[in-house]
Amino acid sequence: MDAYFWQLPLLFVVGVVAGILNTIAGGGSLLTLPLLIFMGLSGAVANGTNRIAIFCQNIFAIRGYSKRGMLPLQLALLCTPPALLGSWVGANLAINLDDQVFKRLLALIMVGVLIFTAVDPMKRIRQQEVNFGWWRKILIVLSFFGVGIYGGFVQAGVGFIVITALLIHGLDLVRINAIKVFVIFAYTFIALGVFIYHGQIDYYLGFALAAGNSIGGMIGPRLAVAKGHDWIKKVVSVTVLVFALKLLLFP
Repeated sequence: MDAYFWQLPLLFVVGVVAGILNTIAGGGSLLTLPLLIFMGLSGAVANGTNRIAIFCQNIFAIRGYSKRGMLPLQLALLCTPPALLGSWVGANLAINLDDQVFKRLLALIMVGVLIFTAVDPMKRIRQQEVNFGWWRKILIVLSFFGVGIYGGFVQAGVGFIVITALLIHGLDLVRINAIKVFVIFAYTFIALGVFIYHGQIDYYLGFALAAGNSIGGMIGPRLAVAKGHDWIKKVVSVTVLVFALKLLLFP
C-alpha cells in the first residue's frame, strides 16, 4: 500500500490531462500506458487497467457532447456495432502484445493522420450536408470494424484513427469527437470484459486513473464546442506530431 501513496495522486493528475486530450484529439493513453508500466505493471495489465479510465472518461464526454447538441446519434449508432465486433477480436490479440511493433506502427499511423489533418482535403464538402448513401455506409462499417480491432488491441492512439476515418466523409472535428467518444465507450465495454476475464487489471491504479480521466472527460467537450473545428485541428496536429516523434525517436 505504501507505493500507492504517490502512485494514486500522480495517476489522477495525469488522468485529467489524458482525459482532455482523448476527448478533443487523442493520444491520452500514450501518457497513461507508459506511466502504468513505469509503476510496475506488465504491458498486458497496463493495457487492461487503462480501459477502466477510458470507459469512465467517455461516460462524461458523451454526456457533455450530447448536452450541447453535438452528438450525431444516428451516425454514431452506425459506427458502433462493427467496432464492438472488432474490439472483441483485438482485445483477445492484445493478451500477447509486441510493444516494439505496436510503437512503430502507431508512429507511422500518426504521421499519416498529421498529413491528412494538415492538408484537410474535405474542407470544401464540410460546408455541405453530407449524404450518407449506401457506399458511404459500407465504407464506415468496414473502417470501424478495423477501428474496433485496433482499439481492442491497444487503445493508445485510436482517436487519431477515428478522426481520419470520419474526416474523409467531410464531418467537422467537433462532431467527429462526439462520435469518437461514443464508439470508444461502447467497444471499451467489450474489451474491458476480456481483460477482466483474463485477470489483467489493477483495480487500485485503474480507479485512480479513471477519476482523473473522468474530470478530463467533462472538460474536453466544453473546450471542443467553445473553440470549434479549426482550434481542434491545431490541437490534433500538435499532439500527433509530439507523440509520433516520441515513438519514432524514443521507442
